[in-house]
Amino acid sequence: MDTTVPTFSLTDLQAGLHQDEFRRCLAEKGVFYLSDSGLSEADQKSSKDVAVDFFDHGTQEQKRAVTAKDPTIRRGFTGLESESTAKITNSGSYTDYSMCYSMGTSGNLFPTPDFERIWTGYFDRMYDASREVARQVLKTTGTEPDGGVEGFVNCEPVLRFRYFPEVPAHRSAEEEPLRMAPHYDLSTVTLIQQTPCPNGFVSLQVEVGGTFVDLPAKPDLVLVFCGAVATLATGGRVKAPRHHVAAPRRDQIAGSSRTSSVFFLRPNADFAFSVPLARRCGFDISLDGDTATFQDWIAGNYVNLRTKTKA
Repeated sequence: MDTTVPTFSLTDLQAGLHQDEFRRCLAEKGVFYLSDSGLSEADQKSSKDVAVDFFDHGTQEQKRAVTAKDPTIRRGFTGLESESTAKITNSGSYTDYSMCYSMGTSGNLFPTPDFERIWTGYFDRMYDASREVARQVLKTTGTEPDGGVEGFVNCEPVLRFRYFPEVPAHRSAEEEPLRMAPHYDLSTVTLIQQTPCPNGFVSLQVEVGGTFVDLPAKPDLVLVFCGAVATLATGGRVKAPRHHVAAPRRDQIAGSSRTSSVFFLRPNADFAFSVPLARRCGFDISLDGDTATFQDWIAGNYVNLRTKTKA
């Protein structure tokens, strides 16, 4: 299989162009770059700058004040190595070498009014773009969800900003190859605006055709992953690819920090799906019965999310 990750124009998809190519990409790869999304690098920069400033200069007390008590609720600040995707996916016990800030449509924890203003504006722009991408995925696969397309895409999304600092020697690729374990997203689609590592190291990788390939940051392009919800909503016509964040070698540590603004278009909590279909599609699901809701799935999946509270 060709392991190239393609680029599509959202304007072209809206006009009905490149449908066969897009359909193949959704079925075989489930990942692509997107142009003409309406999102600019300036959009990401303002939200990134205010978050990094809080990470660097916020006091321990300020960070505790905006740390969610419930690890299944993705809101507010999450300290360095406070989460473990490896535990969620049953692939190890190592932590995610990142710190994070998260928000949704309600129940948010903001450190300052200025932070809230900047993040809310960015959230709204990401939400608009992700809904339009999801509409195109549903249109191309001929999918009409229960309740209609608009009822499906107007949902409960989450925006997470991740900062991956330079790793210490014991987290280099020679010791622990990954900053974040391989996983698929529990979303319909996931939109990512990332900044490159200053030294040129490419940390984000996706599995295509049985091998992990680099996903470098590209100017003016948004990266899109299709998630497990898209797979289930389309009856298996969309692939939810596994991806991970690789660690640099010891000689690549200097200049290997990066950031990633990740918008998960997640369905409403009562979205129902076929448990047997989820298993046939290769998803790790331990729920009983023929059907389950998204709330059932995500609550069980995040039981091991938080490792311990750090600031």
